Amino acid sequence: MSTERTEDIASRRARHRPLAPPAWLLNGLKPSAAPIPWAAVARAAVAMSAPLAAGFALDEPEYGALASMGALSGVIGDTADAYRMRVLNIAVPQLLGAVGVTLGTLVYGHGWLAVGVLTLIALVSGMISSVGTVASVSGLLLLLNAVVGAGLPMPEPWWTAPLLLSAGGLFVLALTLLGWPVRGRQPEREAVAATYRALADALEAAGGPGDVYDERRRQLTQALNQSYDLVLGRRARVHGRSPSLVRMLAQLNVVIPLVEAAPAAHLRGRPLPPEVPAAVRELAAAVEEGRTAAPALELPEAHGPAERAIDAALRHAARIVHLAEPDPYRVDDRLGRPAALRVRARRAVREMVLSGASWRYGLRLALCIGLAQSLVSVIEVERSYWVALTVTFVLKPDFGSVFSRAVLRALGTAAGLVVAAAVLAEVPRGWWTVPVMMVLAALIPAFSAKGYAFQTAAITPVILLLSDLLNHQGFDLIRPRLLDSLIGCAITLVAGYLLWPESWHSRIGDRLADTVDDAARYVERAFAPAPDQAAHAAARTARLQDRRRIYRDLSGVRSEFQRALTEPPPTGERAAAWWPLVVAVERIVDATTAARVRVDHGAAAPAAGEVAAVARQLRELAGRVRSSTTPVRVEAEPAGDESSVLAAVHQELAAARAIAGPGA
Repeated sequence: MSTERTEDIASRRARHRPLAPPAWLLNGLKPSAAPIPWAAVARAAVAMSAPLAAGFALDEPEYGALASMGALSGVIGDTADAYRMRVLNIAVPQLLGAVGVTLGTLVYGHGWLAVGVLTLIALVSGMISSVGTVASVSGLLLLLNAVVGAGLPMPEPWWTAPLLLSAGGLFVLALTLLGWPVRGRQPEREAVAATYRALADALEAAGGPGDVYDERRRQLTQALNQSYDLVLGRRARVHGRSPSLVRMLAQLNVVIPLVEAAPAAHLRGRPLPPEVPAAVRELAAAVEEGRTAAPALELPEAHGPAERAIDAALRHAARIVHLAEPDPYRVDDRLGRPAALRVRARRAVREMVLSGASWRYGLRLALCIGLAQSLVSVIEVERSYWVALTVTFVLKPDFGSVFSRAVLRALGTAAGLVVAAAVLAEVPRGWWTVPVMMVLAALIPAFSAKGYAFQTAAITPVILLLSDLLNHQGFDLIRPRLLDSLIGCAITLVAGYLLWPESWHSRIGDRLADTVDDAARYVERAFAPAPDQAAHAAARTARLQDRRRIYRDLSGVRSEFQRALTEPPPTGERAAAWWPLVVAVERIVDATTAARVRVDHGAAAPAAGEVAAVARQLRELAGRVRSSTTPVRVEAEPAGDESSVLAAVHQELAAARAIAGPGA
């Protein structure tokens, strides 16, 4: 069959293909492959049903419903791994939530005063959300509880509602911390072991197909970031040197030379002996089990700089992993110990107050909440507080695309209402509510792991069931819940998305340009001359910190890329065009690291002029990225001297410059 005939058939099939949902919507509806957190499922079932049972036992079902509402916020915030972080993730938002419901209760029924107070709280909530993850959840709960307090009659005296809501959230925290005495440091140890396993996977893929290795290396970067966040986060709160912490930090630090050697092994173009990844997996098991007995390593003879680097790093790692008590004064925080909590708090407050981004988000949220509250004050809307609640949930740019969240929330709410309608119509009010709540609450962590639409579908029947215990409206809650959600989504789409030009532009280009500038500095530091041993050690530490910062920034770019794919055209299409350049920058950093490893093991160092030329080209590339809306491919430039240790860097740089050329 001729090519023209084939193309004609394909064209006719495309014209007659049934209408399908757009790709950006399908991306949001596609369930995540994340595993179901069974422990969180069990905690949610107990934490949200027990307060209801206590309320019925005391003949105060409204009190039980309020405590379960507080437990719901704790269940949603129970996402951390380490126990110390769980305290922050649950307790701090509960404190802000208590403040929010108190302020809301004080302005309940006060008309335009309530509108003004909620608008001001929305501004503060939005600005707080820009500080970090814990602050984002805290700001969300501050506004949510304020809206609930201003929209629902709460029991007297005024402190009853905040007390019950906080009690529910703290009950979740208590259930979460039950395993702390038994598994106190197990999450950190498991994270370090996971880093070793991710390293073994990357070494196994080295020398094979480039896309497989790139994916394994990204997984290694993510595991390494998580491990250092957990271990060094704990280090910032523990005074002195605890033996278990010193050992975990030592085990984590000795991964770095192996991580650096992996790109050099990949660029050789042939796989490593299988004994190498097998030995790394054995170290992972030793880390997780806390073993100190050191079996002899059986490694093949090393040939070439890359194999010698891996052999030396692996043997050193084996010694440190099995060392029962490392010297606390010789184990440094290789990638930088975090600042003290009070220092980070001051820094966060200063950035929040002075940041234009935090003010813009705060104003967007305040505008939408003000419009929602004004609308329900002028027009009678049944269960009107749900309009502002919907705005609060949807308008969270740090949680994902505002546009897709509005659409997905509408779809998830509709699906949840189907379940809620069946529950409210068939389940009699009373003790039967407790087992039903146990089942519905267990679905929240399970569905939250799959995506936002699934989480909304799971939360909707729970909120309706609790609202029914407070309002006794039964099945009549269904229609106003859907109507108010649609009104809230519409307000968010118009006032929180369409009216703000930044909503239509992807932030990938600017963030990627900053990362390319960091890569230029990394190249300069990687080959900067060191006059003595002390200067060499200091330069290596700075290089490691630069490398980790670049990969962490690239992780942020990838997250922004995934968020942008759920945006409608043209934002999603423009974001997708940047992906090849993201991969190219990662490969430039890998090639630079591999060249440094080769120099450390006998290869000739590049000339200072060659290093300066590479850094200059990278900075030119960063400038082109900043001035481009969408990358445009151009003819690749010559790759440079193929005999140089930087030959691979020149090749990857030429590929990157071809993606974002002068005409972009």
